[in-house]
Amino acid sequence: MCCDRRSRCQNSFAGSRFGKQSCRQGQTLDLTPRTSEVNAPLAPRKRNARWGYVALLIVIVVAGGTIVTQFLTSAIDYYCNVDEIGSRDGCEPGRRIRVQGTVEQGSLKSVNNSTNFVMIFNEKTIQVVYEGDPGGIFQECIPVVAQGRLVGEVFEATRIEVKHSNTYAADNEDRLEKAEAQECSPQAG
Repeated sequence: MCCDRRSRCQNSFAGSRFGKQSCRQGQTLDLTPRTSEVNAPLAPRKRNARWGYVALLIVIVVAGGTIVTQFLTSAIDYYCNVDEIGSRDGCEPGRRIRVQGTVEQGSLKSVNNSTNFVMIFNEKTIQVVYEGDPGGIFQECIPVVAQGRLVGEVFEATRIEVKHSNTYAADNEDRLEKAEAQECSPQAG
């Protein structure tokens, strides 16, 4: 494109060569792009790198959320009475739970370092197997809490707690009354 002082810019294709156009007055206008640092073309954005960081962040957040969810789910042991197993949310068979009931009179047996007994609560019973000796004051006709999983028809306990302290009695009076109202009482034994 050429410009002269007398007229507006005019297109002149005569004599154009390699991006240069000649003007009628003999002037040439250089149309090649400048390559100085100020006018240098910007480097293309690295969009792939940015998406890589976003994808990595998403993977980390999802993995972290999954780990936290699994940890919290496994850390929660639902507290159920014997009669609530299989009928209340959180007390499903196969899930790790804590079951409260009274050791049924005449059911306590110890065989080869394994303690077997029946827990009763609200006239519902469950067979309990505990590997080891529960020790302490564990006996028939006392309220206990067994921690473990129900496998088939047998509750496999990993921990047995005998509830006998005044603190437990004050905090859980209604549970003790229901447990003691069963076939035997804590004093019989």
